[in-house]
Amino acid sequence: MSATGTGAAEAPRYTKKDFESDQDVRWCPGCGDYAVLSAVQKSMPDLGIPRENIVFISGIGCSSRFPYYMNTYGFHTIHGRAPAIATGLRVARPDLKVFVVTGDGDGLSIGGNHMLHVLRRNVNLTILLFNNRIYGLTKGQYSPTSEQGKITKSTPMGSADRPVNPIAFALGCGATFVARTVDRHIAHMEETIKRAAAHRGTGFVEILQNCNVYNDLAWNVLYDKEQRLAHEMKLEHGKPLVFGPVDARQALIMDGVKPVVAPAKETPPDRLWIHDESNLNAAKILADLFAPDYPVPVGVFAAVSAPVYEEIVLDQEQRAIADKGVGEIAKLLKSGDTWKIE
Repeated sequence: MSATGTGAAEAPRYTKKDFESDQDVRWCPGCGDYAVLSAVQKSMPDLGIPRENIVFISGIGCSSRFPYYMNTYGFHTIHGRAPAIATGLRVARPDLKVFVVTGDGDGLSIGGNHMLHVLRRNVNLTILLFNNRIYGLTKGQYSPTSEQGKITKSTPMGSADRPVNPIAFALGCGATFVARTVDRHIAHMEETIKRAAAHRGTGFVEILQNCNVYNDLAWNVLYDKEQRLAHEMKLEHGKPLVFGPVDARQALIMDGVKPVVAPAKETPPDRLWIHDESNLNAAKILADLFAPDYPVPVGVFAAVSAPVYEEIVLDQEQRAIADKGVGEIAKLLKSGDTWKIE
């Protein structure tokens, strides 16, 4: 069974180079997008999917150049609408493996409504959301994820907006697979992408990504060696939530319904918070944690099973055909104001 969930024909043996297109990559030198592109291209051979069955769909923004650089099928669509187009493609061609590549502006501003619906429907596709906390393509305006008070070309006195939390947003919409990774953590990024692609339903991955021109080191808490060591908390299913240097490990525990940081060596084993990817309530608590008061969770927040949207739709279509005979669907749709399929 392939990652499409449809048992597609066995794929040839690919290498990363097979997924590199002949187009010149046009991002600013030093942009984190290069690392993400390389990780995706390197991950593709491990999915076991024929290249002609893979599609990348994007909206507008720096990240949305992605389909040009993948030697697969792809669409460079319109601002914010990539999830809607990807949904239509999955319903029309459920044999294809579909990826949506978007940014914090494209996916959470004009595209927020479309993102909401693709997540709640649990369409079987993989969403890679690049989050650099800025509008890069349009030259440095604040974005939905920019921190409050952010001074940019469009907010010279500082942003008055409270930022959107992509992880909390995805979980609140009912996403069945939610993860976070970082553009500079290559091995972790590759593994996270592969896990999301193998998920049956919508796989949502926030990739913390650097815009070195308009918002350099926005994620320095996970770039700087000392800060990363102090704050990064890797989420591993079935393991305690601990972080920090080996000689000063900290544990995350619950005090009632409030997360609390405590010295790991002084915390009884039965008080340790064990990460459970199937616990959506716990995932929602983790989604709101960030430095400096808390660790920064990185990894898979949630991975649960739920009905897949296009499978439900296609099953309804087949039952309608079986009940009414081939060709009767058009008559049903044109038969009046209401109609019923039992």
